[in-house]
Amino acid sequence: MEFQDVLRKRKMVRSFEDRPVPREMVGRILANARKAPSAGFSQPWNFLVFDGKEGVARFWEVTDPERRGWKGWPDIWNAPLVIVTCSVKDLAIERYALPDKGWTDRSESHWPVPYWDIDTAMASMNILLTAVDLGLGALLFGIFRMRELKEAFGIPERVTPIGAIAVGWPKPKDRPSPSLRIVGRRDPSQTVHWGRWGAHRAPGSAAP
Repeated sequence: MEFQDVLRKRKMVRSFEDRPVPREMVGRILANARKAPSAGFSQPWNFLVFDGKEGVARFWEVTDPERRGWKGWPDIWNAPLVIVTCSVKDLAIERYALPDKGWTDRSESHWPVPYWDIDTAMASMNILLTAVDLGLGALLFGIFRMRELKEAFGIPERVTPIGAIAVGWPKPKDRPSPSLRIVGRRDPSQTVHWGRWGAHRAPGSAAP
């Protein structure tokens, strides 16, 4: 699929068919996640994978035991694959303590923003885009029973799950979130600034 088509077709899918994702597709998704850019090539991510009916059911039993979170989209439970993307701060800090970087004090004050979280978010986007390229659908969502998730699946304290991604075959008529209708896509004049905050120009025009 052409890259622009992948971007155009990418959306959050909440309704899945009840059929498995081939193992080779799962492998490609995870391989592409690991190709995301990262500060100092620190690769500060890990992926906790739940696949197959039993594996995914274990995830839901811990994170949404009463199945209240997706009452409007009951077919989300059909997703045969859930990937929890985890940010591992220590991998970035350890990388930058090496001689070529020299932050041997390991202080987080060197970091203007938490790049370990940003890098893991970019790996998450690779998962979403790869799913589209494979003809699959995917949904990134937050985990609100974080303590229970960590305890149930042995996630270390200093590892931060930044979200879960459900992956599967999208149903032809997936009901979209009302957010697109309520909020809409913001105009470029509200989001793109040229050279100075608040300076705008039309595409292809000279700089203001």
